[in-house]
Amino acid sequence: MEELIEEARKRVLGSKRLVALTGAGISAESGVPTFRGKGGIWQRYKVTDLATPHAFAKDPRLVWEFYNWRRDLISKVTYNPAHKALVDLEKIVPHFALITQNIDDLHRKAGSKNLIELHGNIWWVKCSKCDYKAKDKRVPIPFPPICPKCGGMLRPDVVWFGEFLDMDTLNMAVSEVEKADTILVVGTSAVVQPAASLIGIGKKSGAFLIEVNLEPTEATPIFDISIRGRAGEILPRFI
Repeated sequence: MEELIEEARKRVLGSKRLVALTGAGISAESGVPTFRGKGGIWQRYKVTDLATPHAFAKDPRLVWEFYNWRRDLISKVTYNPAHKALVDLEKIVPHFALITQNIDDLHRKAGSKNLIELHGNIWWVKCSKCDYKAKDKRVPIPFPPICPKCGGMLRPDVVWFGEFLDMDTLNMAVSEVEKADTILVVGTSAVVQPAASLIGIGKKSGAFLIEVNLEPTEATPIFDISIRGRAGEILPRFI
């Protein structure tokens, strides 16, 4: 393990274009429950009841109760040493981009600048009828939240199951991955598409792939280095 960490450290610090891809695992170390794994949110709630356009159309109050619960939980946690290590790497590596599947805003709170949020941000709302968007950090957001522009109902500005990612955001992520010489994948299950496909795109483009995760994933076989352990303990050792 020590040899793997040292090799990964040299690769990361010697990179000219480094991309980090993070998933729920990095935020789990801050106390944010994951969707998968033991104790995951979805073991207590049905996805189809809470995080789909159909669910929102059917019962927006239930969906907002769930997101207000999540906002309350996230408001009480903060970034951890893994988030902070990525901020430090951004200051060291000539070109650094951080692509995250997480919606909790902990990367930005830690100080990350070149950040691509694939699945949106829980602290933003958007109108379900018009193009209105705004940051709203109230906890809870009173129901029903009404759009000041058109009177429609506001919803969390996140990508739900059954929805497409914003194409501009996805294209930015693909572009960063295609140009990267090193890709550091942290705390992701590597099963949620299209985010998981970024790993394969990076491999095809010739990037050196490093995985940091508590357990093996479906993508583990294609990584050049795969390290088992807590991101908050391993990433700070790269600095």
